[in-house]
Amino acid sequence: MLRRIAASGMFLFSVGAIAQPAYPTRLVRLVVPFSPGGATDVPARILGQKLTSALGQQVLVDNRPGAGGTIGADIVAKSPADGHTLLLTATTHVISAGLYRKLSYDAINDFAPITKIASAPNVLVIHPSVPAKSVRELVALTASRSGSIDFASSGNGSSQHLFGALFMSMAKIKMNHIPYKGSAQATTDLVSGQVSVGFPGIAIALPQKKAGRMRSLAVTSGVRSSAMPEIPTISEAGVKGYEATLWLGLLAPKNTRPEPIDRLHREIDKILKTPDAISGFQSSGTDVSLSTPGEFGDFVKAEFAKWTAVIKSVGAQAD
Repeated sequence: MLRRIAASGMFLFSVGAIAQPAYPTRLVRLVVPFSPGGATDVPARILGQKLTSALGQQVLVDNRPGAGGTIGADIVAKSPADGHTLLLTATTHVISAGLYRKLSYDAINDFAPITKIASAPNVLVIHPSVPAKSVRELVALTASRSGSIDFASSGNGSSQHLFGALFMSMAKIKMNHIPYKGSAQATTDLVSGQVSVGFPGIAIALPQKKAGRMRSLAVTSGVRSSAMPEIPTISEAGVKGYEATLWLGLLAPKNTRPEPIDRLHREIDKILKTPDAISGFQSSGTDVSLSTPGEFGDFVKAEFAKWTAVIKSVGAQAD
């Protein structure tokens, strides 16, 4: 009798295992919570195209912008945990979690980490009329004119705002924050000299630098950028320990079973080590940066703690 029960149990287990279809079984939706054309655009399109081939199912890039990335994140947090709806997000994911008082999801606990895929610096730039040729000279100039130098950002609570706030805190200086409604307006006033300092993304800073309309002093990342290798990091240039990067990473809804996460991690790891993917990312000013699911989960938690502290220090808030 015991043998029959054991055999029956084993049979049911094997039937259950067989009944679980291999991932993926249908179209995979890659939700990008930002508008097309931004820093996530090229990486998302490269990943979508190459994952379609690797997985044998179409991977559809679905841009769902708005509210600091929270609209797209909310969609994924409430989707079935089967690996067929994924979130390709950025640093904004943890920044918005600290900015918005009421979110319908938990930015850490409602998602399962898959992998970090890329990182990119912003760039500390000044208008050419500013009499500073280095970070140290800018810090000295700002200290001598405390509160009279303006720095532009793409909006209150944006990465540009917080990267600037962290710079002021660590350099022990004060600048006037001028928030704009997006990077385009901030760039226009930086180029015209209406404001003196900014922290735009590398995709904006690089062409302006080449045209002589902005002077690039340093990148915000911990290592130099492959797109601007001649430009030092802020830490190298005098503000030791400063590091602030735009990172991109892939998340799934919480409780997603291990098979989809493992499959996605393996395929993405192979894809993003190919020369054409690396050069494609670099064309958009980003560098491939990979991690295991566990490493990415720890990284997201550390980034949340870091930027929440900066948000509290500047009193930034969004409704």
